[in-house]
Amino acid sequence: MNIGVLALQGDVREHLSALAESDVLARPVRRPEELAGVDGLVIPGGESTAISNLAVSFGLLDPIRKRIADGMPVYGSCAGMIMLAGTVLDGRPDQESFQGIDMTVRRNAFGRQVDSFEAPVEIEDIEGGPFHAVFIRAPWVEETGRDVRVLGRVAEGDAAGRIVAVRQGNLLATAFHPELTGDLRVHRYFVEMVRQAL
Repeated sequence: MNIGVLALQGDVREHLSALAESDVLARPVRRPEELAGVDGLVIPGGESTAISNLAVSFGLLDPIRKRIADGMPVYGSCAGMIMLAGTVLDGRPDQESFQGIDMTVRRNAFGRQVDSFEAPVEIEDIEGGPFHAVFIRAPWVEETGRDVRVLGRVAEGDAAGRIVAVRQGNLLATAFHPELTGDLRVHRYFVEMVRQAL
């Protein structure tokens, strides 16, 4: 099983490490021919407008959309969540997404870089207690379509109740960065999604 990490911008190395620690072959994806050789894809956190522009420049926007439509499992964290959204609020007018999940997300919903925070998040389907979630200029989900399962919400503080983890079929998205915590449960959950899709 090969899982790619979209390696255009963002915390690519951290996702590659987390996947390797989850006992799968992980490889960077920068070109359509590299995309063709993977069974699943991770879209990392970073800057969603940069990822969008680079996906267009590298000829990956349409191939990724097609693979998503064909059922390839994809996981997006933070900016990756934005890239999987059908509708993006507070994005640039020319910003493109892969449009896989029927949800509306708000970019930088929790505030600027200085407003970054950590909080416990219970994630449905993932055992072991609350996940220690790291939010860095993170989005949140404003609304979801009927086929989208809400897996996690912020439990406390000013953002209590905000949706920060969702799944629709073979697509998974979190507003936070599990690759920065050393807790592999989200990556292992995604690996199992890929395994089941095969």
